[in-house]
Amino acid sequence: MARKPAVMYRQVKGQAYTRRKYMGGVPNNRINQYDMGNLNTDFPVVLTLRVKNHVQVRHTALEAGRIAANRLLSKEVGTANYHLKVNVYPHIVLRENKLATGAGADRVSSGMRNAFGKNVGTAARMSSDQTIMTIYCNPQGFKSAKIALWKASMKYPTPCYVSIEKGKELIV
Repeated sequence: MARKPAVMYRQVKGQAYTRRKYMGGVPNNRINQYDMGNLNTDFPVVLTLRVKNHVQVRHTALEAGRIAANRLLSKEVGTANYHLKVNVYPHIVLRENKLATGAGADRVSSGMRNAFGKNVGTAARMSSDQTIMTIYCNPQGFKSAKIALWKASMKYPTPCYVSIEKGKELIV
């Protein structure tokens, strides 16, 4: 019985595979930007999105979470009133031994012979309570920032929680 790819990659098994020197090529990182919004201002409120479990998150999921959070913040708060930072980088290279299916697949595929696999993507390996994303904002944008982090957490393969790092006393 074949397993779903999302379940296969979220589990942390074995050693990290990061030596790009020995690989035939690594798929491009899908994360376009790691810092968005106003990078020059020092904001009084800091919120972080943290993972609850030890997990691997693929680069496509990280990009989807970044897009979801950035879209909501830029619409509701404005690009000058927040700073969004993605805190993790996908170093782990994921490999997959693709098997042929359909008529005549037994003659084409080699099964488990030479099953090292081809590179299919990258992932960030995270321990429990590690920060994925941080938002710096004004007290007026606190609710929007919290909703933005919640929307981003829906894109990740593990339960997440939002913690207020700085500025609790400013929030009414």
